[in-house]
Amino acid sequence: MSQTDLSAAPGGTAQNASSQATGQSVSSPHVEFIDVRKTYDGETLVVKNLNLEIQRGEFLTLLGPSGSGKTTSLMMLAGFEVPTSGDIRLAGRSIARLPPHRRDIGMVFQNYALFPHMTVAENLAFPLSVRKMPKAEIGERVAKALGMVHLSQLGGRRPAELSGGQQQRVALARALVFDPQLVLMDEPLGALDKQLREHMQLEIKHIHESLGVTVVYVTHDQTEALTMSDRIAVFNNGIIQQIDLPDRIYQQPCNSFVANFIGENNRLNGIVREVSGGICRVELKTGQSVFAAAVAAHEPGQPTTLSIRPERIGFQPTQDEAVTSLEARVLERIYLGDHLRLRLAVADAEDFMVKVPFADSAEAFQTGHAVSVCWAAKDCRALDPV
Repeated sequence: MSQTDLSAAPGGTAQNASSQATGQSVSSPHVEFIDVRKTYDGETLVVKNLNLEIQRGEFLTLLGPSGSGKTTSLMMLAGFEVPTSGDIRLAGRSIARLPPHRRDIGMVFQNYALFPHMTVAENLAFPLSVRKMPKAEIGERVAKALGMVHLSQLGGRRPAELSGGQQQRVALARALVFDPQLVLMDEPLGALDKQLREHMQLEIKHIHESLGVTVVYVTHDQTEALTMSDRIAVFNNGIIQQIDLPDRIYQQPCNSFVANFIGENNRLNGIVREVSGGICRVELKTGQSVFAAAVAAHEPGQPTTLSIRPERIGFQPTQDEAVTSLEARVLERIYLGDHLRLRLAVADAEDFMVKVPFADSAEAFQTGHAVSVCWAAKDCRALDPV
């Protein structure tokens, strides 16, 4: 599948992809980007023709490297940036020129953005008092929000007296306390250590599931996106390369960028020699043949890059015509507790990685040993050449 401005998913447009991935109707999206473009210098487009629909109650992650357009898209939705052209709609109403404070959107930043001179409870009460809610209701909402993030006993403390994880919980509670139509999160866990970050990923996911609030989440952390999201939109160069369910993004990348950006990926380059029934035969530079799903391989003679995940590779070849078997040599063993990562020399590649359960590999697969690797054609994808 080739890159287009936003048709990088089965079914054509992102709108179609949205309905297919979630099973929801496209008649009433909660958030819409309609032909949105953004440039800062009048020449270079940071976001290119963005057409995107987000359903009510969905957790959508915008994932991509720095400069890919994901954060700019989020900032336009929040109101901190204005689209150069196009429209953004929330619950059917255009908000592209509406100031941030009138959008009814909660926001969670990486640096928490808490008021240091206020207590935790006062931080949570602030967005409610701005909305001129009665004091009794403010107290009830603050107490409920603190309970939701397990900080009921810390309402009287100031942010400086809290740990990073506690501050992030306060920021999350403040974004949710006024029941916003939409919650935006801009790399909110980036400042936390690995263990706490993983804990907060699950906590945010559980809160989302219990409240049913619509969340748009920005990160460059692929594991975070796979763990938390209903759908993932993978950005690069201002374009959504693919938008889909997390397992489809990982197992069925539509192009080489997505395959390489999401998870660990083995690549082999070659030329398409035959295409039949959705399977192609690819000739490697070494003359060996590999069978693969013909994702972007349509005509004999065209170059392609093959993508194979390390966990899809085995060591027991069969006689199945749709299975590829190649000779390899073990270059390095990397011990990771429950499994080994083996770096192999396969064809002309010397960075070919395979994951093996440690119980099966304690004595086998020593450095320098010759082995055979194999995989099914359906687990190998012939994509655009890189």
